[in-house]
Amino acid sequence: MNPGTLQVSATVGQARNPGYVVVEGPIGVGKTSLAQKLSQAFGSDLLLERPEENPFLERFYQARKQFALPTQLFFLFQRVRQLQELRQGDMFRPVRVADFLLEKDSLFARLNLDDDEWRLYEQVYAQMSLDLPTPDLVIYLQAPADVLMERVRRRRVPHERLIERDYMESIVEGYTRFFHHYTAAPLLVVNAAEVNFVDNEADFKALLDHLRGVRSGRHFFNPLPAGS
Repeated sequence: MNPGTLQVSATVGQARNPGYVVVEGPIGVGKTSLAQKLSQAFGSDLLLERPEENPFLERFYQARKQFALPTQLFFLFQRVRQLQELRQGDMFRPVRVADFLLEKDSLFARLNLDDDEWRLYEQVYAQMSLDLPTPDLVIYLQAPADVLMERVRRRRVPHERLIERDYMESIVEGYTRFFHHYTAAPLLVVNAAEVNFVDNEADFKALLDHLRGVRSGRHFFNPLPAGS
């Protein structure tokens, strides 16, 4: 058994929860909200991206080409530091939940960096990503670009209003390609376009029941929207 995977109490009855869970997906899909909800249900530690700490992010959305490399490197350094702290902590804690997967950094790097910057990024990434913990389960949330644009608009984060639809579409396509080839951990692909895992307890319980059955390989969860 993975030392980070123990038998723990679930929200409903006794069930086996994965030890280190990562929720991923494009901006606006709800990964942070779901990670927080899972952390509460499992009584677990929570590891979150902190985009507000990146001093280059707003300038990146204003001038992507000019600020792509410092934005990308800041996120890489930040995420590696968080994962190193996770690895140095108590790995026998029952569950940990994160809202980012380090490997997906390369998705944004390839999308935004020119060839010379990409080669530099690859060298830095190769050195920094050695010996980091691997998730016991990755949950990949999917939704179309139009749905994501509307959710981003409703969040009213000032710099996110600069996101163009074409760029959002390229992010969605990048995530699709990335997870099509992802095999490093068990993967649950979730259609999150018309469900609300945070505010609808039935939606969340259905997801919770489903993810507890994932042990290996690739799985799909396509819940019906409320009222269907």
